[in-house]
Amino acid sequence: MKIFLTRKIPDDGIKILKNAGLDIEIFPYDRIPKKEEIIAGIKDADALISLLADRIDKEIIDSAPKLKVIGNYAVGYNNIDVEYAKKKGIIVTNTPGVLTDATADLTFALILAAARRVVEGDKFMRQRKFKGWAPTLMLGKDVWGATIGIIGAGRIGQAVAKRAKGFNMRILYYSRKRKEEMDGLGAKFVSLEELLRESDIITLHVPFTPDTRHLIDYEEFEIMKDGAILINTARGEVVNEEVMLKALKSGKLFAAGLDVFYNEPKVNPELFKLDNVVLTPHIGSATERTRRKMAEMVCSDVVRVLRGEEPMNRVV
Repeated sequence: MKIFLTRKIPDDGIKILKNAGLDIEIFPYDRIPKKEEIIAGIKDADALISLLADRIDKEIIDSAPKLKVIGNYAVGYNNIDVEYAKKKGIIVTNTPGVLTDATADLTFALILAAARRVVEGDKFMRQRKFKGWAPTLMLGKDVWGATIGIIGAGRIGQAVAKRAKGFNMRILYYSRKRKEEMDGLGAKFVSLEELLRESDIITLHVPFTPDTRHLIDYEEFEIMKDGAILINTARGEVVNEEVMLKALKSGKLFAAGLDVFYNEPKVNPELFKLDNVVLTPHIGSATERTRRKMAEMVCSDVVRVLRGEEPMNRVV
């Protein structure tokens, strides 16, 4: 049986596929494959391992008559037409849980970098502008003791709350329903409006769905405190990017830390012009240990399906 991978993944996963005796084909270039390249790769494949950047739509699914399973090398799966895959009898899997702590760590890295102007300060130093300590040089925002608003109280949101406790932060959270785990951390369950109004730092941890598209829009930015900080390690489309840009330029937002972007992998060039934005290239899960575990999870599940077994992390 043949498996097609849209990108090279860590060898820990490749070994699992080899040990299962699969015929492995890996897209040979270090870039996102074009639609026609994915179609060419899976036309006679029994399995596909895709990345979040790969749009696996009806046309691609229909081009692979032998396809039995799509393993998504990510926790999210909005890149796949899962309902159509289900209709065609194709199993879809993902890699939940394993990237929780890595993403929570990056969230706090962005919080600290944005609040304390770390990237701006580094640029200032490299440009040889530092002339000595000054009382008002690079003034930032306090993180210790600040109010953090966590939007989305799943695994990652809860992990961020745990880290916030270490910074003696007042923790507010908004989600579809109250979470005992968050309550146990001393977090307060509030409406989205109250969270936006009260938070010094707002961090997003919701999946991308039709309901969460532009969850943060004109009205939400208006409600926010002047000088708030916005962190997004969820999905770019959760925020109306044009409105966010206006808020950053006007000072309504003190800063933003962004690991995801509206038209990823394209990035709005206006963001590059702003010193009060910290940009990272979608590296929430990018630690060696996490990426190895993701590879093991997705490949193990693909092998299970091809053997006629139930996968551990089935989406549909």
